[in-house]
Amino acid sequence: MELDKYGRLEKKAMTTTHTIILPLIVGIALGCLFFGGLWLTVKKAVGLKYAALWVSASSLLRTAVVLAGFYFVAVGNWQKLLICVLGFIAARFIIMWLTKYYDHKQLLNKADPS
Repeated sequence: MELDKYGRLEKKAMTTTHTIILPLIVGIALGCLFFGGLWLTVKKAVGLKYAALWVSASSLLRTAVVLAGFYFVAVGNWQKLLICVLGFIAARFIIMWLTKYYDHKQLLNKADPS
């Protein structure tokens, strides 16, 4: 630990945790919520009578939650917002990979009539 200009101990490890790790985890969680919710919405809306209402309501809810999450993570700090958005984008690829595996598994189960 080092002393700052006022003679106090600096806590660099805690700063790293707050500025890098937490926003990244929150960004990944928000991305999983958004893109996982999108995937579930599309899967569910295919057979619904009011699919447009379902998709619109889901879109508004997911967007509101993500924007609120970005707002509370950023707290006026663009670096935290950037890291959170990077986590959000990373979650997109995670969800794409997970849903591709799940969809492929379902397709194989439908193709095998035994």
